[in-house]
Amino acid sequence: MKLNTPRWWYSRDTRHAPISRAALKPLSWIWAGVTARKIAKTQGFDAQIPVISVGNLTMGGSGKTPVAREILRLLRQQGHAPSALSRGYGGTLSGPVIVDPQHHTAQEVGDEPLMLAQDGMVVVSRDRIEGAKTARQAGATHLVLDDGHQNPSLKKDLALIVVDGETRNGEWPFGDGSVFPSGPMREPLRAGLARADGVIVLLPTDMTEADPELLALFGNLPVFTARLVAPHAPPSGAQVGFAGIAKPWKVERSLIAAGCDLKDFVPYPDHAALTDSDIDFLKQRAELFKAGLVTTEKDWIRLSDSQRENIKAWPVCAIFDDENHFTDWLNRTFGATLN
Repeated sequence: MKLNTPRWWYSRDTRHAPISRAALKPLSWIWAGVTARKIAKTQGFDAQIPVISVGNLTMGGSGKTPVAREILRLLRQQGHAPSALSRGYGGTLSGPVIVDPQHHTAQEVGDEPLMLAQDGMVVVSRDRIEGAKTARQAGATHLVLDDGHQNPSLKKDLALIVVDGETRNGEWPFGDGSVFPSGPMREPLRAGLARADGVIVLLPTDMTEADPELLALFGNLPVFTARLVAPHAPPSGAQVGFAGIAKPWKVERSLIAAGCDLKDFVPYPDHAALTDSDIDFLKQRAELFKAGLVTTEKDWIRLSDSQRENIKAWPVCAIFDDENHFTDWLNRTFGATLN
């Protein structure tokens, strides 16, 4: 059973859910220990092509997939032929398989790989080494790992951390620093940053700059800011929204900020596969408010053709505040590899 991400995870105030925090703390120590041992004992496989890892330090909701998508676009813009590599979370195929958006479904390969495959090559493989071999044999010049920071199976040429930069409304991207399940962290902050080459802070469109207190945590690591930007306005007229992502409340907030006449919003767990009964419920809510239905691109792509009827997707993309600065840094970091 999938659960919604707890809001209290992202509060530094330990007075929120104190009993849950305390009860789950021993499990956090076990989780952190297992992760650290796995990383320490594994020597990464050399894929023989540059590997860029786009990961995060929390259990979800940082925006790493849109960032990975933008990095793939920038590489293609430079004339390269990169491939995304994903474990295909939520899909049934173990791979390695090259995703065909005309043939595969989100139920087979996962929603995020299917979304990335709209633009170019994506390989899904539970075994990242075999996935890397498949991508290279298919002509990939670079690999971009979507969610690879805690997976040491491949040698990484560049490890990027994506951080949710919103620090308002009592939210803090790392909560009180506790590791899952007593907090949002996949591993302790210091351990994760020690393996990173750079940080990408994803800011809301209405925040002019990142929180200095947050930036101070990253020490001497290069930090780049980016934003999730919608290429077009939300659907006009009254709308009922829904989303099954790690932080669904951010979708609700973004729709309202973008001018959507949002009458109701229904959150679902991350990667939730909505049933026909779920869709019937949503359509009943829309009928009650005489409204349309709107959701994220990631949620829309999980729906079947029949479920998508009268439901509109509202996509967003990651845009770097200074794209030239970021691509110049990539080129300098890789040297001749990217030229």
